[in-house]
Amino acid sequence: MSKQALLVMDVQRVIVDRYPDPAYLPRLRKAIDTARADGVPVIYVTVGFRPGAPEVSARNKMFGRLAGVQLPAAAAQANEIHPDVAPEPGDILVTKRRVSAFAGSDLDMVLRANGIDHLVLTGIATSGVVLSTLRQASDLDFTLTVLSDGCLDNDPEVHRVLTEKVFPMQADVTTVAEWVAAH
Repeated sequence: MSKQALLVMDVQRVIVDRYPDPAYLPRLRKAIDTARADGVPVIYVTVGFRPGAPEVSARNKMFGRLAGVQLPAAAAQANEIHPDVAPEPGDILVTKRRVSAFAGSDLDMVLRANGIDHLVLTGIATSGVVLSTLRQASDLDFTLTVLSDGCLDNDPEVHRVLTEKVFPMQADVTTVAEWVAAH
């Protein structure tokens, strides 16, 4: 029998603040609450680096500006998971070092150690962490579900193309309400 986990990816304050959708966090909260009520593990994935970001190459177009930089103490608070969807005791926290939830993290080990073979993906951004994680998870033979309205992107057309045309080639795509109703 398949064992699911809900991945809540890149919902750190600093990221959420760039995506002004007042309905997003309450919708995501419904998925999280449903997962917990059904005993589905909730795994939070955040992007983060050690002080000075020694994991980052200056050649990396997305993260290179952080290479060797000592971030101010206030940056730690900005990188916390948004309080509206904050982890609870028993939730799993994973730190990644690049875009995919698997890149530089122990996510694969956590999933395999817990017998999880079906991932339910949510997060910001659809064209970033969700796309990268979906592709890698598919290559690792996980069964996948994407909660289309549990994901956000700065470009609504990119979000639409990914959730309606690209993701269905490797995942079931549904809404939070439909997923909640099925549990």
